[in-house]
Amino acid sequence: MAKKYIFITGGVVSSLGKGITSASLGFLLLSYGLKVSIVKIDPYINVDPGTMNPYQHGEVYVLDDGAETDLDLGHYERFTNLTLSKKNNFTTGQVYFTVITKERRGDYLGKTVQVIPHITNEIKKRIKEAGKDKDVLIVEIGGTIGDIEGLPFLEAIRQMGYDVGRQNCLYIHLTLVPYIKTAGELKTKPTQHSVKELQSLGISPDIIVCRSEKRLNNEAKEKIAMFCNVEKRAVINAVDVDTVYEIPLKFKEEGLDKLIIEKLTIQPNKEANLNEWKNMVESIKDPKDSVTIAFVGKYIGLKESYKSLIESFIHAGASMNIKVNLKWIEAEDLEEEGTREKLLGDVDGILVPGGFGSRGIEGKIKAVEYARKNKVPFLGICLGMQTAVVEFARHVAGLAGAHSSEFNKDAEHKVIHLATKWEKEGQIIERNEASDKGGTMRLGAYPCQIKTGTLAWHIYKRKNISERHRHRYEFNNSYRDVLSKHGLIISGESPDGEFVEIIELKDHPFFIGVQFHPEFKSRPLKPHPVIKAFVEKSYESKTTKSTT
Repeated sequence: MAKKYIFITGGVVSSLGKGITSASLGFLLLSYGLKVSIVKIDPYINVDPGTMNPYQHGEVYVLDDGAETDLDLGHYERFTNLTLSKKNNFTTGQVYFTVITKERRGDYLGKTVQVIPHITNEIKKRIKEAGKDKDVLIVEIGGTIGDIEGLPFLEAIRQMGYDVGRQNCLYIHLTLVPYIKTAGELKTKPTQHSVKELQSLGISPDIIVCRSEKRLNNEAKEKIAMFCNVEKRAVINAVDVDTVYEIPLKFKEEGLDKLIIEKLTIQPNKEANLNEWKNMVESIKDPKDSVTIAFVGKYIGLKESYKSLIESFIHAGASMNIKVNLKWIEAEDLEEEGTREKLLGDVDGILVPGGFGSRGIEGKIKAVEYARKNKVPFLGICLGMQTAVVEFARHVAGLAGAHSSEFNKDAEHKVIHLATKWEKEGQIIERNEASDKGGTMRLGAYPCQIKTGTLAWHIYKRKNISERHRHRYEFNNSYRDVLSKHGLIISGESPDGEFVEIIELKDHPFFIGVQFHPEFKSRPLKPHPVIKAFVEKSYESKTTKSTT
């Protein structure tokens, strides 16, 4: 059990930034030498977001242990550089599934199973397990105050104040303070109503974080403090900023870190030093140059579907003091004749990311072909690597109609197919076409061995790496020899040789495909080497073009 708990709730509207707020607090507290962890509780009944449409929920973030989690876990890991696990994210579905399983097993000895105490006890048990051996555990409650799905969680965190002692528990409420343009003023009433709703559930916030377009004036802070029963200094303004990585610095300016340390009577182990983070933020805000990379995706209507990938390019650009401009291209648009030169002719690099389903596949293959033929730096991730293999098989190796069995089960040459058996941490995992969709992919961190002398070796500069995966289909080893004979380089594979992890081409400035998702391990102060190398080569391509 953690020594101290911080519970973060939200009101008025969703998507205010509870995840970024939680991640920023984690970063600030870690800078004092404290042992910190973060939990995200999602009130939806899905067991996890693995089967949810990215358009509805955004990116599914994958952890080392294979847990498919909410995208806020990505914020947590990026800001804090922690490696989290499945205990750091749980849902209503998981809680009820556990309680019902116990009831069927007879664990409750015939008692009537109820929300209180059985559901709330399970919630508290999971929170306490996640905080084991930590100085501070930050717990973010998804959704907004008033959502019926969130009531058991709010009751559970109310009880936590009683269980661990109010002096060891801090409640932070995040609200919106809208700016009404016609009136020319910020309105505090939505915040007052939101806090009133929270208080009616037995929780009085200690700190209120106010999201606003414009800075709160003294009068607005005093009004919120008086009507919401908090100290004026505990009304923290979270004004819109140029980059989310600036938020911890703004919170520090507002004194939020010192306020939390004081209210929880925490003894810091060292003084915070944020200089390296400040330099990174300045590089993002004031880059010396830019580079343009085509992002050939199929969920571009909702950029949150590619959240970690977008952030990984920000990290890489900041390390070089350049801005990476992503040119969003709908994969289906490339399927029309005459569109490739028009859409791809002005970019410095081409990225084909992961995805599921057949829509836009031929467009992705055409993007790969354009990059290969025109010597444009190329990076394929997951499905992007698979489409690169299909394109090479069709147009270089002469395997007409080559495809992935995911999209054409009758293809003559299934160069990508469903892997049915593999080992993970000593456990044999099996699947087939009839397997459930949820949790049946090759998920989480797997080892990869890199061949010396290859582009991958040049990028990583070591033989053994570990990367996170989220996919069902794999390179078909039956085609290794024929594709290799025509020039496809298999530069990374699983230690047992069963899975192809990295492919590349020689006689090309930069052409690499990876079966894993490098973006999940990219950090603001430590960009992922594959993403960074791709950005560097794309920038080099731009500067070469400008001098010729």
